[in-house]
Amino acid sequence: MNELITAIPTGITAFTATNLDDLVILTLLFSQVNATFRHHHIVIGQYLGFCTLVIASLVGFLGGLVLPSQWIGLLGLVPITIGLNRLLNPESDSSSETQPETELSNCSTWASFLSPQAYSVAAITIANGSDNVSIYMPLFANTALPSLLAIVGIFLLLVGVWCYLTYKFACQPAIANLLSRYGNNFVPFVLIGLGIFIILDSASLTPILLAASCLCLTGIVKLYGINGQAATSSNVDFPG
Repeated sequence: MNELITAIPTGITAFTATNLDDLVILTLLFSQVNATFRHHHIVIGQYLGFCTLVIASLVGFLGGLVLPSQWIGLLGLVPITIGLNRLLNPESDSSSETQPETELSNCSTWASFLSPQAYSVAAITIANGSDNVSIYMPLFANTALPSLLAIVGIFLLLVGVWCYLTYKFACQPAIANLLSRYGNNFVPFVLIGLGIFIILDSASLTPILLAASCLCLTGIVKLYGINGQAATSSNVDFPG
């Protein structure tokens, strides 16, 4: 019984220490909600990403193989790509906001799990969670099974608390006005900076290789935007 009581503050402390930065990231994500990027995409993606981190830690606890932190750090290319796309192809985001809401109301909850928006959030969570795995693995390894289950339960509960708090932050008038006015301008740089930090912090790529990768991604993203514009213009009916 004492172990279970101890597991509660342990779980709260471990989660808070490893997820403070997620408060900023989730608040920014909630400020970017539009017709195609919904609140439930963020919540589902956050749970998918965090559960992946917990499972990776449990695999290490059970003595299995775990991906090296350098490999996990390569997921930092995901927020870099998202940031570059928002920076170089802003029209794709603005056009998505005009999509009829009725098209989305027909989507099932299961479809939300399969949506690329949720997977993008999950990838950002995983890429930013290498420190989570490094802390959770020794924590789990030194914890009895009942306490382990209690800690994991607390983690999952706090993920929901984190999502609720950041949603409320984004809904505050002062914060909402600030993010709505300047969010679209600085969010791409935040995502790019986050991805660069993750990759360099995990030593996944050298600075030279990272710079080369960013240049390649810039070309790919720009080409993707040009092709998207061409496809959109080809669908426009011109009066005869």
